[in-house]
Amino acid sequence: MRLIRRRGAALPYLVSGVLAALLFALGAGEAAAQVPQPWQIGMQTAHSPVQRSIENLHDLVLVIIAVITLFVGGLLVWVLYRYNARRNPEATQASHNTVLEVAWTVLPVLILVIIAIPSFRLVYFQDRAQNPDLTIKTIGHQWYWEYSYPDRDNLSFESRMIPEEELKPGQLRLLEVDNQLVVPAGKNVRILTTSTDVIHSFFIPSLGVQRYAIPGRTIETWVRVDQPGTYYGQCNQVCGTNHNSMPISIRAIAPEEFDGWVEKAKAQFATTAPTGNGRVRVAERRP
Repeated sequence: MRLIRRRGAALPYLVSGVLAALLFALGAGEAAAQVPQPWQIGMQTAHSPVQRSIENLHDLVLVIIAVITLFVGGLLVWVLYRYNARRNPEATQASHNTVLEVAWTVLPVLILVIIAIPSFRLVYFQDRAQNPDLTIKTIGHQWYWEYSYPDRDNLSFESRMIPEEELKPGQLRLLEVDNQLVVPAGKNVRILTTSTDVIHSFFIPSLGVQRYAIPGRTIETWVRVDQPGTYYGQCNQVCGTNHNSMPISIRAIAPEEFDGWVEKAKAQFATTAPTGNGRVRVAERRP
């Protein structure tokens, strides 16, 4: 029985891995930049197994609440018709109905259980990375992000929003940054979030990543980007005056290109004196 449960828990990883492998095998091109669209109501296109699981849970809950709404609405219409004053001039003296009371207690409990099971599975699914290929630490500051690659010689750099007046043609207002977070597509990436000042939130909608960055705590999640492309997000926790100036831009590249990017990044970013916590800081070279 335990073996069956373990295999069942591993099934989402297996399916997602096969899907990612097929995308690369078929030579899938880069995904278009994943950004919110004007008048968009639905979610952004999913590009990770976690986001697809989120959408599946969303669709399940949407069906359940639609059925409940239709049932309750129909019940109200029937009650208005069947028990109006014209059809019932004499008010009923019934005070309770045991069957109904049991039904409206048990049925909501069963509905909550139906919702809870996939919800808990999703919480645990996105909570910890299984055999991560890369670890990235994201540190929130007022008002920018700092990214660190602990298993890549502690490569670290800051990512700040490009002011509107400095944007180039085609760049997106309030979303472009000077230094993108780069990850290998198709690989399990562990993400550790923390903060140096107030509570921030690391949120990328199309990848199903949303974790608070809290001072004094390190919170874990993970992502596996299906295909190369650019994915945008924002700090979605109000964190001060310039809260809107903390965009997130992730660039996923082919795994065989990632090591080359790391070497270029080490050349682009120069090592300076260690910070107060003893970690070597890598800051951008300025002309």
